[in-house]
Amino acid sequence: MNQLYQFKAPSVIVNGPGSSNEVGSFAKGFGKKALVVTDSHLVEIGLLENVRKSLERAGIAFALYDKVVTEPTMAYTEEGLREYQETEADLLIAVGGGSPMDAAKAVSALAMNPGRMSDFEGPNRIPRPGAPLIAIPTTAGTGSEVTPFTIITDTTKNVKMLIASPHLIPRVSLVDPLMTISMPQEITSATGLDALTHAIEAYVSVKAQSITDALALHAIRLISGNLRQAWSNGNNIEARTNTMIGALEAGLAFSNSSVALVHGMARPIGAYFHVPHGISNASLLPTVMEFSIPGNPRRYADIAEAMGEVTQGLSILDAAYLAARAVRRLNDDLKVPMLRGLGVDETRFNAVVSQMASDAIASGSPGNNPRKATKEEIVELYRKVL
Repeated sequence: MNQLYQFKAPSVIVNGPGSSNEVGSFAKGFGKKALVVTDSHLVEIGLLENVRKSLERAGIAFALYDKVVTEPTMAYTEEGLREYQETEADLLIAVGGGSPMDAAKAVSALAMNPGRMSDFEGPNRIPRPGAPLIAIPTTAGTGSEVTPFTIITDTTKNVKMLIASPHLIPRVSLVDPLMTISMPQEITSATGLDALTHAIEAYVSVKAQSITDALALHAIRLISGNLRQAWSNGNNIEARTNTMIGALEAGLAFSNSSVALVHGMARPIGAYFHVPHGISNASLLPTVMEFSIPGNPRRYADIAEAMGEVTQGLSILDAAYLAARAVRRLNDDLKVPMLRGLGVDETRFNAVVSQMASDAIASGSPGNNPRKATKEEIVELYRKVL
């Protein structure tokens, strides 16, 4: 049976050292005044200086909304929208990690679609394209600069809403490794392992396709081969560049083939215990891989080879388990603790673990896993990772 696949991506992706300097020339094609959505810390350390100079050279006026210092809430998106309207901006520029990126996507959507972000929760509920958005990531992890997703927290319900729409994909992505030089070690590891999880889950997802396969495997090679060096020496431009390209490829891969069980289980950890998303993924990844391998050992053997493991002479199954061991070693080298080491209280964990498993299943991501997990199996996996 022939199957049709769709592959969605930004209209333009520019990558390489210094690519953020092109923001002014692209902004000219979209409007006359930009709202720059970012994090005040990035402003303080001078990371927006090149962006500012590029916009000034191009004659683009801009206003700054720099209050996105935590994971974005509905309040951030509504405040950002007011800023966009009151400053009479006609395009958006997101500079930062996943939080400013998610907030800017939401403001872009709201600028052209009346309502609140809670009205658009779920897939394909945003009716019209948003305001033009240029994305400049400052971390090598989320892939948000190329994805059709935003995650916004509804604090009244304590729910992280996943909103998915092709209208959320930025028009232009400028992927500049020089913007990641100031990332501290713990953010380098968290975002890099988040990207590796994206790539691995995109490759083993039951919705994988040939284009995402090629991107995911190359992303696994680049991230696993360079993340240790980027973490050890933040000024290693080659390692930073390769890790960032890997994160970009992983973003393109998972946003077109979807994530799976790890992501489904990671979201409740973030919701109940406020553990950063990338570290939640990293702590779960090797254990969930070991569970999932029987569902498609060939794919996990491919991952082992992409991570540089010697698989010659091994059975496919034995080669597949090398992939999980390689990820566990990477976690150890980057000093990623288990959940208890991340401040997850065991008493509260035991009280909510059953609900966490239900929430994981409800997210839909576990349905894409090569080995399907029951609620009881997910509870057991959580306990192992604790």
